[in-house]
Amino acid sequence: MDLSVVVPTLNGRDQLRGCLDAVAEQAPDAELIVVNGPSADGTTGMVTDRDDVDVLIEVASRTVTVARNAGIDAASGDVIAFLGDDLRVESDWLTAVVDGLTEAPVVTGPTHRTLRGGVATESTEQVTISGRAVTAIAGHNVAFQRQVLDDIDGFDEYLETGGAWDVAHRLAANDRAVAWRPEMSVRRELEADGGRADRDWGWTYRALAYRLVKNYGLRPTVARRTLSHAASDAITAARDVVRGDAEPTTWFGTGRRVLTGIATGGSDGLVARARDRSDARNPHGLSKRADRAVTKYELGTDPDR
Repeated sequence: MDLSVVVPTLNGRDQLRGCLDAVAEQAPDAELIVVNGPSADGTTGMVTDRDDVDVLIEVASRTVTVARNAGIDAASGDVIAFLGDDLRVESDWLTAVVDGLTEAPVVTGPTHRTLRGGVATESTEQVTISGRAVTAIAGHNVAFQRQVLDDIDGFDEYLETGGAWDVAHRLAANDRAVAWRPEMSVRRELEADGGRADRDWGWTYRALAYRLVKNYGLRPTVARRTLSHAASDAITAARDVVRGDAEPTTWFGTGRRVLTGIATGGSDGLVARARDRSDARNPHGLSKRADRAVTKYELGTDPDR
């Protein structure tokens, strides 16, 4: 197995350093590819100063799906793994990748989060939509046989969020199994605020509606699933208002963004479904453009390194 590890990053120099150190230690023979951009924190200099990164790609887009596709395009391995720049692979990660790929062409695993009271982890998640069983993949900790990525044409670059879920739906549509390996674990060290970030509600629901409509069409199950998510989040937000943790105007504003996101995503999903009726269901995929990389450094071929 020839393994390529792709690490997208954006203004994450310090956390990226720890991620690369861990990969170099646990998978020293892997081709290591960093897709950077557009960072303004000295990431380029840090990466080019290392002797364990094989390829550095600079991209202009801030979207992780674009970065992942740029990494696929540069990778030479017959297995391509994706890691988040804020994660560190743990000791059995590589063994779990190898073992998992004997069971299925895609393998994913949990993220361990270090908390003050101990360690939190994840379990596998599976949903059924229109009779199709879909196994979730972690876009920040997943490995594919390259042929699978070619068959589904990589990630859908329309999506700014939810790209891994979209891949999971398309894998299921193509009868490509996903193996879950608890030993394929990565660790995230949470900061004092618990690692929570403000959620872009408009894009969250735009992405949800887009990928469901694109992959399943306008079905009652699609509408029911989208609206049930929206109702659940609305109830949670209303409780925050009642407790005084949020203003009513914020709640109404969020509701407008959710509804606008659903309408926009659903409409764009219909267009995408019409544009690509193939099994790939990816009108914004890997093969659709060749200008992602602004600059590419072949660091592993530098004779002075």
